[in-house]
Amino acid sequence: MAATTSVFVLLSLLSFVTLRSLLKRRDTKGLPLPPGPPPLPYVGNVIGVDTDHPWLAYSRWGAEYGNDDTGEIVYSRLFSQDIVILNSERVARDLLDRRSHNYSTRPPSLMRVLDFFGVEFSSIFLPYSDRWRLHRRIFHQAFRAEAAPSFRPIQMRNAHNMVLNLLHSSVDYGTHFHTFSTSVIMSIVYDYTTLPRDDPFIALVESSLEISVRELRAEVAAVVGEFPILEKLPPWFPGASFVRGAILQRSLVPKIVDIPFEHVKKNMASDAAGTAAPSMVSDALLRISEKAKDEQETALLEKAVKEASSSGYAAASETTTSTLYVFLLAMVLYPEVQARAQEEIDSIIGEDLKRLPDWDDRASMPYVAAVIRETLRWFPVVPLGIPHATVDDDVYEGYYIPKGATVMANTWSMARNPEKYPNPTRFMPERYMSKVASEESVAHGRDDISFAFGFGRRVCVGRYVADASLFAAVVNILAIFQVERAPGWTVGPDCEGVQWTGGVTTHPVFPCIISPRHAKERVEELIRAQS
Repeated sequence: MAATTSVFVLLSLLSFVTLRSLLKRRDTKGLPLPPGPPPLPYVGNVIGVDTDHPWLAYSRWGAEYGNDDTGEIVYSRLFSQDIVILNSERVARDLLDRRSHNYSTRPPSLMRVLDFFGVEFSSIFLPYSDRWRLHRRIFHQAFRAEAAPSFRPIQMRNAHNMVLNLLHSSVDYGTHFHTFSTSVIMSIVYDYTTLPRDDPFIALVESSLEISVRELRAEVAAVVGEFPILEKLPPWFPGASFVRGAILQRSLVPKIVDIPFEHVKKNMASDAAGTAAPSMVSDALLRISEKAKDEQETALLEKAVKEASSSGYAAASETTTSTLYVFLLAMVLYPEVQARAQEEIDSIIGEDLKRLPDWDDRASMPYVAAVIRETLRWFPVVPLGIPHATVDDDVYEGYYIPKGATVMANTWSMARNPEKYPNPTRFMPERYMSKVASEESVAHGRDDISFAFGFGRRVCVGRYVADASLFAAVVNILAIFQVERAPGWTVGPDCEGVQWTGGVTTHPVFPCIISPRHAKERVEELIRAQS
């Protein structure tokens, strides 16, 4: 009798969820949801999605179920969570830019996961709120376009350190990319100087980022939102890697948040003469001391600075590192592009390396600038961006978009729009050559790959700094090294055979040979002369 009752309850639950999902297919006006694959009862569209690389399925569904050739907007469902995928830049601009008032928050299910992992304060994941706006103001004051040039010495110095690391051990190029990216942003945000190699704090950041990239995804949030009991599993339970990751992350977060922040406060307290190097945090704390009305407001603002700074440097480090992986893969697979970029650089600094590249050279290197832009387009390292959510019901081109739906901009699909990018799977910097004329147009103008930095009110506030960091790294790698395919490594068309990491961000994993084009002693001499 008990077994019969249990089966009846289970079937009733499944019937209720299925009926609810069918009723949600139309709003009260009878408008349909966007086209998409038919969902299975209860579980929705779980089948057929590679959870490590879901953007591939979302693009395929657009072509298969869309009402046009592009499948610009697609609906799917994971359990009870509505998911709307925007496969075209046109639709993303219409909704996320022009209707940003309704599409600027984050999915509540994702917030539950963030809280479980102890990173509910992370700026890029915060819902649209006064708290988020305060974080945004802190970032904007530090990273606005007018402020970006002041960080150039930091970026070039760390690019030179990366070169020295590659000269010492090129096989560990991924580690060196991560050290470069993290060191740049740590210097800018905290005036925190990391060790050239094997910095213990960078190791902490890398461990934390690995967990965040793997777990803080809309697909994970949908499952946890449906089965909150997963959070109660003991860490030893088979398949409970989610819980083990959360436990480790909660132990890392206080160190990552507090150590660099206290470093700034200690330097400010001991710097009676006011000669310490500025940073985003020290500048923000000085503004607080000048404007805060009382101790309560001071404490509130200091907390916001601490939260914003820690979440900002983690995101910047991960995306810059992943983009450098993509750049290196492109140089391996397209040696003619590498040769042309090096010819342009050599024409300015000399084939025999009379000097190292500098910022004043950027305007004279349109092809290098085009290489960077094509790197951002060829394989966007945040293929689905960070998920948005609808505040209210919406109607777009006759389709009903429900309140509370998770909305994802499929930048991977946008980057493969053949009308905008002919032969999109090929790495072709030449497609930008008629548009890249100066550093000004690259850094400040709206270009063809702006979608790589997000949309609407949630667009990446650090895009100008990221662009400059990429230039510093790319131009030095091209000037000093030759990148070649590893013997025996084969790859098919459209990078078939290349392994890509999965998660919020992605990057390729591949073998290659990185060898110096000039004598190591000459490179080291030039770097010492500039340090």
